[in-house]
Amino acid sequence: MSDCLFCKIAKGEIPAKKVFEDEEMLAFYDLHPRAPLHLLVIPKRHIESLATAEPSDAELLGRMMTRLRGIAADNGSPNGFRTVVNSGKVGRQEVYHLHIHLLGGSEPLGAPASF
Repeated sequence: MSDCLFCKIAKGEIPAKKVFEDEEMLAFYDLHPRAPLHLLVIPKRHIESLATAEPSDAELLGRMMTRLRGIAADNGSPNGFRTVVNSGKVGRQEVYHLHIHLLGGSEPLGAPASF
């Protein structure tokens, strides 16, 4: 999508403080952190949300999930982390490019907002 914020970040058209990048995904600091470590992990290929993901996206999404542990550890959260994926309007997704919020730090996080 030509006007997608995260697609522009993935293409290097908008700067971001990157912490990990390979041919399929990118991790960078959230501009409005909610934890001592708050990263966003995105696929470089535009996938709108988990609510619209297709079976053909499964391998990429699996690689993203298994990469999180290393990204967290390399960025100051070696003893665990929390992930949040907001999907669609009901899930309060704000940027319609799938992204995983990776939250962590050196101390236990507070309780999740609500479930």
